[in-house]
Amino acid sequence: MARIETIGDVVDWGLCVGCGGCFHACDRQAVELVHIPQTGIRPRFTGDCENCTRCLDICPGHRIELNGSATGEAGPVLEIWQGHASDPEVRYKGSSGGVLSALSLYCLEQGGMGQVLHSAMDPTEPWKNRTVASRSRTEILARSGSRYAPSSPCDGLRTVEESAAPSVFIGKPCDTAAVAMLRRDNPDLDRKLGLVLSFFCAGTPSTDGTLTLAGALGFETQKIREVRYRGEGWPGDFKILAGDGSSASLSYMDSWSRLTKYRPFRCNLCPDGLGATADISCGDAWHAYEGGGQAGTSLVLVRTELGRVVLRKAMEAGYVTLAPSSEGAVLRAQAGLVDRKRNVFGRLLAMRMMAIPAPRFPGFGLFRCWAQLSLARRARSVVGTLRRLVRRRAWKKNGLLEPNAG
Repeated sequence: MARIETIGDVVDWGLCVGCGGCFHACDRQAVELVHIPQTGIRPRFTGDCENCTRCLDICPGHRIELNGSATGEAGPVLEIWQGHASDPEVRYKGSSGGVLSALSLYCLEQGGMGQVLHSAMDPTEPWKNRTVASRSRTEILARSGSRYAPSSPCDGLRTVEESAAPSVFIGKPCDTAAVAMLRRDNPDLDRKLGLVLSFFCAGTPSTDGTLTLAGALGFETQKIREVRYRGEGWPGDFKILAGDGSSASLSYMDSWSRLTKYRPFRCNLCPDGLGATADISCGDAWHAYEGGGQAGTSLVLVRTELGRVVLRKAMEAGYVTLAPSSEGAVLRAQAGLVDRKRNVFGRLLAMRMMAIPAPRFPGFGLFRCWAQLSLARRARSVVGTLRRLVRRRAWKKNGLLEPNAG
């Protein structure tokens, strides 16, 4: 059976999540991050770095370990809340209830933190993302909203280490998993991370997904001035704005259903759509959604004592308006992410049956989740994956590098 032995193997077998963790961890500066429109952001190695094994210890594409009590399907949770940013503008600009933006503002304005490291639209190539450090309300609001395109926020962690004050980090669940591993052996980074936030994630479409949607709306790449994926209402529209002032849009539901076709296969193997390795994770309270024109509402999962303290202080200071919720609400609101987690064990089993290297997820209780499915659905999770792997010729390196093939 083929094995993952180096960081280069993670990339070649299509398991890289594009977090940028190896870029930050490499003290030899032998990693360059490159943008591949069909796939995502991936590392390029120089010298003998491709054969290095040290970065495997911090690579979420290879392994994510969940510590703590994870008896429920939502992972380790201390508290569950439902609500929104108290400020109407923050709530409107955000993807659902604007809670992550509101917490970021609290940390900057009253929590003693110096910056928020996160991903935002690249102004020079608006269909891409770049890592930014926001330090004001103006920057937080201008950069709010979901970004359904590749991002690598761990590539900016050096600014966290060098910051005079603690920083907030916001990333996808795989990004926060990388941060959790990076900080274990890096006291400077650990000390400077004031709060780690994540959002619910169903996968990251490649840049080709965005450009295909833009083309369907009649916009050539060189004419695009801004790309909005959602926000400005709940859930908000996918919108392209051109330099000449023209614009066009698609509904969130329509655009997301098209973008999902451009997710890497690796996203189908992820059991952590709910951000289990962050201090706090947030996402849409879809079970409370009643239609367009409704103000956004978020679910808030508090996962650490630090997260609990910060959230309570933000509530007391009036930044967020929340009411207690439950794991049952999370499972109803995010049924798709829960279903994906239940199927992951079968998908990984199919990979091992074909002697294909698979990522490891100790602590996630994947067999227990898979066992909750009916016998027929368990069989489909294995057989369906086997068919995809054969179609991709995935027993060879590079077979899993293309976007989702159904």
